[in-house]
Amino acid sequence: MDESLPEQLRRLPQRPGVYLFRDARDDVLYIGKAKSLRSRVRSYFNRGDGRVGIAQLVERVARVEVIVTRTEAEALHVEQSLIKRNRPPFNVRLRDDKSFPYIAVTVGDEYPRVMFTRERHRRGTVYFGPYANAKKVRETLDVLNRAFQFRPCEGPKPGRHSGIPCLDFHIERCTAPCIEAISREAYRELVDGVIAFLAGDTTTIQRQLEERMRAAAAEERFEEAARSRNRLFAVRHLADRQAQERRGVGSVDVIGLAVEGERAAVQVFPLRDGRIVDRYAFHLENVGGQDEATILEAFCLEHYAAAPTVPPEVLVPPELGDLEALGAFLASVRGAGVDVRAPRRGEKRRLVELAVENARVALEHDATAAETRRRRRVEALETLREALNLESLPLRIECFDVSNIQGREIVASMAVFEDAQPRRAHYRTFGVRTLEGQDDVAAIAEAVGRRFARLRDATDPGRRDESFTSVPDLVVVDGGKGQLHAAVEAIRSTLDLPRLAVVSLAKREEEVFVPGAREPVRLAHHDAGLQLLQRIRDEAHRTAIGLHRRRRDSRAFESIFDGLEGIGPARRRAILRHFGSVERFLEATPEALEGVDGLPAKTARSVYAQLHKAGPA
Repeated sequence: MDESLPEQLRRLPQRPGVYLFRDARDDVLYIGKAKSLRSRVRSYFNRGDGRVGIAQLVERVARVEVIVTRTEAEALHVEQSLIKRNRPPFNVRLRDDKSFPYIAVTVGDEYPRVMFTRERHRRGTVYFGPYANAKKVRETLDVLNRAFQFRPCEGPKPGRHSGIPCLDFHIERCTAPCIEAISREAYRELVDGVIAFLAGDTTTIQRQLEERMRAAAAEERFEEAARSRNRLFAVRHLADRQAQERRGVGSVDVIGLAVEGERAAVQVFPLRDGRIVDRYAFHLENVGGQDEATILEAFCLEHYAAAPTVPPEVLVPPELGDLEALGAFLASVRGAGVDVRAPRRGEKRRLVELAVENARVALEHDATAAETRRRRRVEALETLREALNLESLPLRIECFDVSNIQGREIVASMAVFEDAQPRRAHYRTFGVRTLEGQDDVAAIAEAVGRRFARLRDATDPGRRDESFTSVPDLVVVDGGKGQLHAAVEAIRSTLDLPRLAVVSLAKREEEVFVPGAREPVRLAHHDAGLQLLQRIRDEAHRTAIGLHRRRRDSRAFESIFDGLEGIGPARRRAILRHFGSVERFLEATPEALEGVDGLPAKTARSVYAQLHKAGPA
């Protein structure tokens, strides 16, 4: 504990507010809110506090920073924004699980897209989900596209570089904003309808479509009436697939919570007009030692801050204590009153019990799946230790690969697995500097040598890199005996690591070569150890290929731009951002070139003329 910390604790005010625990490097460890800052913060440092994980947090705290607020509800707002900005490691947080499918609406784009995704972090995007079944999400998007005809093309701007509308426009699956067949305002209205439908408001959309159908039929615009009718049937079909009615319940969110150790599961059942429109499943981390009210509060801060709508009523499990501050926070997000309560009887209590039961099932399933994955990882590591005659389990494995085309743009990569899982923050790439021409063996030697030279220099603060400070238990190189020998010699000439295991994995027969052995080690194709080696080899290959392609495209762009008049560094970057590849740039029409931000129309026409010089007649 820092010497000044006791003095800081004595000076804490007895007022509501937010507290930040910082370590010796002034990084934020934890952020919380309190009715009384003095009593809440001091409770962490009481000798009798036996909550899980608190001891690890307290021993790292060097400084306490506080922000005083007028009310506890105001403190919740400050806490939510600070957590979002700092992402403290000890705070309760939603797990970043890309296996959950979402529906995303890119409202930040001029003409928004409605799309399937497994990520949830982009700004200017509204997310609906997570959903339990990816197939149903795609079916829902298909029906929504037939009903609303939003653009299916990718990218922030609609259309193709040719300026010609795609087939979706001709089969009435897109309103073609790329050729201005629909105004920006009308397209926004269409997207607002999609958002309202996904948020649970199906009645308004059905009524609007029915009115349009009847009006078009009355004015004898029968084709338009038929289109409205088909959209109405599609929307009704999708709405009818939703879950059973709950009469008298209205529009509420029902939240179920289950907690076990360091993990928690939350299930949210959104009901709109008495109908369960979906089920959202979440898993939380860092919940050890927290009471259920704090966990629920932390979840609501993150979930509803990004939710498209907040209902007027939120139902939660009983015995969670005072929920007034949470209700005030949700009311400010919604812009109207929100009643957060634990129902005692009737249909609403049964709904909460259903949500809690689903949360328990999800938590048990998650624990079982996690244990299964852990056993598979242990089995893979045990298999490698036995097959390769290693002294210990290869907990940290580093794999090296090389990528080039005919000796140009030679690059190498290092992929890292810890506990049989990717440690992507420790992946590194190397531009091979000393070679002229194609020589994969020499390239491996240079990359491995440079990696272990960084291990030798780990004590130098100016060159310290966390990915190079640990000694691996196993080094894998992609290739055969030549690459293996080069890697062993590179390590031996750099550092004295006689116990470091080095092997190579040859692609053709998936054979594992070991130093000093004439014959390779052959593992069965279904062997967990071989599959682990293949995974890390594929990761290294993917990383090397990615760097190689970026360098190749950059070099190709540079060589093309060198001969173009009127294109300087700024315009070169603008063109590169707009087209992304040499092929798309070379295929661009004059209209597409004029669409590049920062490129004048006259210069765009000049560039097109230079790229498409006509030969003699």
